[in-house]
Amino acid sequence: MIALAALALLVLLVTPIWRIDLHAPQYPEGLFMRIHADHFDGDVEKINGLNHYIGMAYIKDEMFTEFIYLPKVLMLLSALGLVAAAWGRRILVFLGLVTLSLFSLWALWRMWAWGYDYGHNLDPRAAIKVEGMAYQPPLIGHKQLLNFDAWSTPDIGGWVLFCVLGLLAGVYFLELRDMHTRRKVRRNLRP
Repeated sequence: MIALAALALLVLLVTPIWRIDLHAPQYPEGLFMRIHADHFDGDVEKINGLNHYIGMAYIKDEMFTEFIYLPKVLMLLSALGLVAAAWGRRILVFLGLVTLSLFSLWALWRMWAWGYDYGHNLDPRAAIKVEGMAYQPPLIGHKQLLNFDAWSTPDIGGWVLFCVLGLLAGVYFLELRDMHTRRKVRRNLRP
């Protein structure tokens, strides 16, 4: 199960991890942007064109240094998971679970920080200004941004990451339960 979880992390290299959808009356088909481990795709150029009017920064892959090292980090985490599976030590499962949890929390924090900066640091020369309005996209869930409904949700890679975390937590729980059962049996066998 640990090896399966480790290999599943490699799915994040080839599938989108997160998705932002925008819906408005003038875009009934909606706009979307997907975040991969090393780039954006989707309607990024259309979104950039709209965001220009309210003074938001131009979205481009080069603005994220994470895109340079994130694929390497995912490969390293996968390799460490395979080592843990081969070695078969409970402490490695625990360390992998903690490391992957911290990595996931860091990624969510970076996404929130980027969204905050992106939605609050607006060009003062923008064509459209709404006093007191910030355009920070939601980290998870829904938010109304002027006449746009913005949705932010995990995509295939994000769901895989959550499943890997759940799988590792389940393995660790089973290991602890097994250890506790063995200790109880040994205590009962003592004269």
